[in-house]
Amino acid sequence: MPTSRPWSGSIWAGVLGFALGGFFDGILLHQILQWHHLLSLVPGAGDMGRQVLWDGLFHALMYGLAALGLWGMWRAGRRGAMPTGARLGGLLLLGFGGWHLVDSVLSHWMLGIHRIRVDAAYPLAWDLLWLGVFGLAPMALGWALARRGGAPPGRGGPMLAALALLAVGLGGWALRPAETPLTVAVFGPGQDPRRIEADLAALGARIVWAGPDLDVVVVDIDPARRWNLYGRGAWVVGGAGLPAGCLGWSRDGLSA
Repeated sequence: MPTSRPWSGSIWAGVLGFALGGFFDGILLHQILQWHHLLSLVPGAGDMGRQVLWDGLFHALMYGLAALGLWGMWRAGRRGAMPTGARLGGLLLLGFGGWHLVDSVLSHWMLGIHRIRVDAAYPLAWDLLWLGVFGLAPMALGWALARRGGAPPGRGGPMLAALALLAVGLGGWALRPAETPLTVAVFGPGQDPRRIEADLAALGARIVWAGPDLDVVVVDIDPARRWNLYGRGAWVVGGAGLPAGCLGWSRDGLSA
């Protein structure tokens, strides 16, 4: 039986739905279709290394929000206040659609950092279509389901476990190793480019592309030696573990 703050579980379900919407957007549009990256239209952020870096940070943020939502729902479940049934599904859909609404208004139109299809002849049409199908429609359905109520709040253990597996699965896809012989490495600011170049040569890594200060490099290196880049000052290495998939090679290649 719910004790206090029965609405808290609803809020956290919405947060989880919001994160799932971000995962859907990032995995489908950034990685699979590659219609845009997070900062596709930001002047000075067009090189491939920084684009995939910011995509990786975006997925890390969604992972954090998903974990926060699951934690809040678990706490609500301990008090018997976790929404269940149709109400839970509705709240998740509200959060999922809410992500696309926020992304459209903030990222596409106010900030202009990207559009759904940056190469489209009529980008606004794609923005509106995407917002309608994946934003407004899920929010309308979610609102209807949430108002129905249905089963009273409870602990929701099995449902929470299923949602946790879904979030981990989506995050695992976003962080999967790239299926490519090329590796993206991000080095911390202030490091000597000459030392970075010497370290790469010592590891037998051939530089394919590099930022002006070698802070971001794309190298052809034996996959078994990718881990050694961490010992040479790299902060994140695509293809060598978390978050490898976010920093994998893009089909855009050096043309970005």
